[in-house]
Amino acid sequence: MDAAIGFRAKTGRAIAVVISAGAGAPRFVWRGEVMLADPSAEVGPYHEVMDLPWNEATIAVRPLVAAIESFAETAVRNLIAELRDVTVRAIGVVGSAPRNIDRIGNPHIRAHAAEGILFRRVLELAAERIALPHLAFTDTELDTGVVRPLGRIAGPPWRTDERLAAAAAWAALHLPRL
Repeated sequence: MDAAIGFRAKTGRAIAVVISAGAGAPRFVWRGEVMLADPSAEVGPYHEVMDLPWNEATIAVRPLVAAIESFAETAVRNLIAELRDVTVRAIGVVGSAPRNIDRIGNPHIRAHAAEGILFRRVLELAAERIALPHLAFTDTELDTGVVRPLGRIAGPPWRTDERLAAAAAWAALHLPRL
């Protein structure tokens, strides 16, 4: 069965929901949490360098970011491999909007903003490396109404994060086939 994975990016993890199409409506397949960074490592890489001037911090954080990118790609590949009888044809990602954070003066707030962007971006990068089409959204760009009824099938929890991930998967499922 053709399906799409929707991810709601969080710091170090993502809420994932797999949706397929059934009779013109979304059909729930799977839901879970996917780790995007090694839990034994520091999850907030920008927190590690927040005492540095921002231009130095962006250089110093590169090895940490590269490790997270690799970890996230492996996690997405493993999830796809575990979804038996499912052909994942697209990925939808919900997370922080890309923005210029250079001007955020408070280093702690800037670290949080940078990490929000990072964990959305690593999911997009994983999709690209796996050669799957993907769409990315912010929290406010998706209407979760069409996936709200899936909560009865999925069972709890079916909070905003799960609904956003499901809506992103549903939107990604409608991408044209390449």
